[in-house]
Amino acid sequence: MATSNHSSVTDFILEGLTKSPELQLLLFLLFLGIYVVTVVGNLGMILLIFVTSQLHSPMYYFLSHLSFIDLCYSSVITPKMLVNFVSERNIISFLECMTQLYFFLIFVIAEGYLLMAMAYDRYVAICSPLLYNIIMSHRVCYIMMAVVYSLGLFGATVHTTYMSRLSFCGSHIVGHYFCDLLPLLTLSCSSTHIIRTLLFIIGGVNTLAPTLAVLISYAFILSSILRIRSTEGRSKAFGTCSSHLMAVGIFFGSIAFMYFKPPSSSTMDQEKVSSVFYTTVIPMLNPLIYSLRNKDVKNALRKMVGGM
Repeated sequence: MATSNHSSVTDFILEGLTKSPELQLLLFLLFLGIYVVTVVGNLGMILLIFVTSQLHSPMYYFLSHLSFIDLCYSSVITPKMLVNFVSERNIISFLECMTQLYFFLIFVIAEGYLLMAMAYDRYVAICSPLLYNIIMSHRVCYIMMAVVYSLGLFGATVHTTYMSRLSFCGSHIVGHYFCDLLPLLTLSCSSTHIIRTLLFIIGGVNTLAPTLAVLISYAFILSSILRIRSTEGRSKAFGTCSSHLMAVGIFFGSIAFMYFKPPSSSTMDQEKVSSVFYTTVIPMLNPLIYSLRNKDVKNALRKMVGGM
């Protein structure tokens, strides 16, 4: 990599999960398996919702987009990581790194706002069931998804544009498998504090806003559920929210652990593990959570398998 002080960076050296050569093949097989499960699970969920008329409702419309987003942002990260496990020179160009960062941010920001939209959907379903079909009409759902993707594009464009204009310097710029970690792991002459501040502002807005909206929605949902007299009714209401709550907790919890803590409180290895979890494991978990904990999805899957 040819860089010097105050010169333009052309490449980043990617630091792997381990420096032990004997573990590279094992990690390659492990993450290849995770990626295969992610692709099959999310594509399967999208197909199942598309072909099953009983799942043509706003809740599953949003779920199909969640699967699409999970599939996309996993595909932004994992293939490059798999190549690096079997490659001797783990280098990514500055342009490739910025491109990876841009598309990753589009989908990860969009997922946060989509989980917020799904919380609102559950709020309407439980708190205003008689008006559900009117409030959550097809037009409203389309508008909500357009806003979700627009926010993802806007946040990613602002963040990546600013990042691409910064000056990185030093004899070696050491990145990670994932260019979303670039602000934390690269060496910069004068802009480290600015990058961290930008990261906290953008990350804070795009994490705290959906989180607060989800908490407010579930406060109203909990209040409505507690007013249900029958135990069966309360159990059914909780059941419709449990999968979404689990997905929200895993997603926002891992991001908060990754970014919203003092830099001195974690090591590089902890950063790697956290990054791996929310970039590769979460996209695999979501379709499993919704398929294993949702009766409608399980019934539709049984019918599809039985009809083959």
